[in-house]
Amino acid sequence: MIAVIDYSMGNLKSVSKALVAVGGEVIVRNLEKRGFLPLLSEWGKANKPLLGICLGMHLLFTEGEEGGLHRGLNLIKGRVKRFPDTVKIPHMGWNRVVLLRPAFEDPFLGNIPNRSYFYFAHSYYGEPDDPRVIAGRTEYGIHFASMVQQGRIWAVQFHPEKSDRIGLSLLGNFVRTSDDPPERD
Repeated sequence: MIAVIDYSMGNLKSVSKALVAVGGEVIVRNLEKRGFLPLLSEWGKANKPLLGICLGMHLLFTEGEEGGLHRGLNLIKGRVKRFPDTVKIPHMGWNRVVLLRPAFEDPFLGNIPNRSYFYFAHSYYGEPDDPRVIAGRTEYGIHFASMVQQGRIWAVQFHPEKSDRIGLSLLGNFVRTSDDPPERD
């Protein structure tokens, strides 16, 4: 069972439909009404599978600048920043993701070819303190982390549910890896 967290914004229905299309069982939960912020924080700290998409990615960082300075869940150390004024904001449309690690090292990347195109719609991006958590980068005036991974936490800046077959492949990888037991050190 995959819980899709509704934070009253975003593509709730399209994400849910895409996860079902790749074999996931989905239940929708409201973030604030159900008190899910502490639960999400504990879930991530317990090394349980978690996927943040776009604003969901931003929530995983320590803090963010959108709408003023706000605390995040601090599951990924770093800050969410606004794109510089030298680029058109928002960054909307198809863009490439350059993978920074081989797909065989991370089951979430599985069958995803390097430099695949994904659909983006955002004005802010996450900048991790530790560059080793960056699994993919994209160039839009600057190079930014478009995919991060730490333990069983994955996050993507783009919208896999709007990214055609390659996006569905990525969501399918998440569904399959969610069922796998965590690796032990």
